Amino acid sequence: MKFTFVSNYMNHHQQPFCDAMYSALGKDFTFVATMPMEKERVEMGWDESLSRLPYVRLLYEDPSAEQLIYDSDAVLLGWTGREDIAQKRLMSGKVTMRVSERLYREGRNRAISPRGLIAKYREHIRFRKKPVYMLCAGAYAAADFDLIRAYPGKLLKWGYFPPFIENSEKDIDAKLDSPELIRIVWVGRFIPLKHPEYMVELARTLRAEKINFEIDMIGDGEMLDQIKKEVDDDDPAAGKKPVPQYMQSFEEPEEAVRPLSEYIRFHGALPPGEVRRIMGESHIHIMTSNQLEGWGAVINEGMNAGCIEIACYLCGAVPFLIRDNENGLIYDHEICEEMEQVVLRVLRNPRGYAHLGSRAYRTIRDEWNAELAAGRLLKFTQSLLRGDTPELPESGPLSPAPLLVSAAEPAIYSFSSYFKF
Repeated sequence: MKFTFVSNYMNHHQQPFCDAMYSALGKDFTFVATMPMEKERVEMGWDESLSRLPYVRLLYEDPSAEQLIYDSDAVLLGWTGREDIAQKRLMSGKVTMRVSERLYREGRNRAISPRGLIAKYREHIRFRKKPVYMLCAGAYAAADFDLIRAYPGKLLKWGYFPPFIENSEKDIDAKLDSPELIRIVWVGRFIPLKHPEYMVELARTLRAEKINFEIDMIGDGEMLDQIKKEVDDDDPAAGKKPVPQYMQSFEEPEEAVRPLSEYIRFHGALPPGEVRRIMGESHIHIMTSNQLEGWGAVINEGMNAGCIEIACYLCGAVPFLIRDNENGLIYDHEICEEMEQVVLRVLRNPRGYAHLGSRAYRTIRDEWNAELAAGRLLKFTQSLLRGDTPELPESGPLSPAPLLVSAAEPAIYSFSSYFKF
């Protein structure tokens, strides 16, 4: 079986899955990259040299790679920026899978746009009866595709599979057993959808609660300078007049309130390996992104590190990876105070939540990793090529994707009953 994965470029999130596919298929597996890696990603520490892996072909340098896409027995289409090539493959009637995050992350009301529906019909809906399956990289993608009646009965769970790092559950449990200093880590671009400002508010709350903590913030972006200035300017002792010596004996000494900069460290953009090292030393990983976060691979990484994972329900990976109070903690709305209350619950009783770290680790080790996903996809594809109906797992990658809609947009879902294709 010749299997080809087509996407924009190879990166550290795609590599583990592709390595597993190459291990199983050898030269019959190819990753076709349609474009060079963006400068922004390179500056963040992403490795351009991955384009030289033995199974990678660069379409933008080698146009002959296009024919491989049409000739392969099975193709997985990611985001390619080359819809012309994708459409030609889809029209062939050969076994093809698409992987996509949600369509309407900025609002499901966009589904009623006539121009948008015409585009979605051309890209997705007209293939509803062909051997094309949608692998949903995010918990809200399936409902978006169902809204336009695309891929009926063929919407399956998928996601991203960062490198898995073997850890000791004993070490994870020891790390989380009543630490004197709580280390919290936040990783992402400093942009509005990721709400880095929430970590500043959290630091103020924890300082007021007299909790011994540190926050590592990793990443770069348009809001970084603004956030840094806010932290640097927050020094309660600045500008205070000293108490005269003759009055000191009449006043109770106040405990000094430390400046916020002593609690928060900014690391800037770091290579993936350094990010994972810091996660491994942290007790809590917080993901504050909203519904514009299609997946959020740092959740996989935080769980792999055995952190207590705290994340907003609106983020695409959360309903697939986290079971609230079982292997992590979820807050429901894009509200800083809700996140803070969850963090405070943990910090007031750290021993009571310590088990979440090892359970998070086991979720990635046993249920959501590249080797498992590749094995399932190969078995699934071979069934399709034989003309059989694939047997789907009950959970994890390639299990049926539920039609989840976030609490912020329930009314739009009813529009699906008006679409007839």
